Amino acid sequence: MKIYHNNRCSKSRQCLALLPKGGVEIINYIKNPLNKAELSALIKKVGITPMQLIRKGEAIWKENYKGKELTDAEIIEAMVANPKLIERPILETEDTAVVCRPPELVLGLL
Repeated sequence: MKIYHNNRCSKSRQCLALLPKGGVEIINYIKNPLNKAELSALIKKVGITPMQLIRKGEAIWKENYKGKELTDAEIIEAMVANPKLIERPILETEDTAVVCRPPELVLGLL
């Protein structure tokens, strides 16, 4: 089990607190960004579109991308270049992945 985590995010910290101690790989995707292939695979596993994984309230999004017609590939490139744009936390198991907002969604994967 992996959690894509940003320690500065309260929802991400809440989700992490609900997980059992040990046996969970914590991936700080801000410090260790996902590459295009990894992010594409994760989006597919969650079962959403790239746009659904964007944090639209982030200044980076508003200043550089909002209102533009972007392809899925361009949205993924934006998230790879600016990991803060990725919604969090994301819990990934062998079979599935879920954006844990609210954090209690993690309980359904345990």
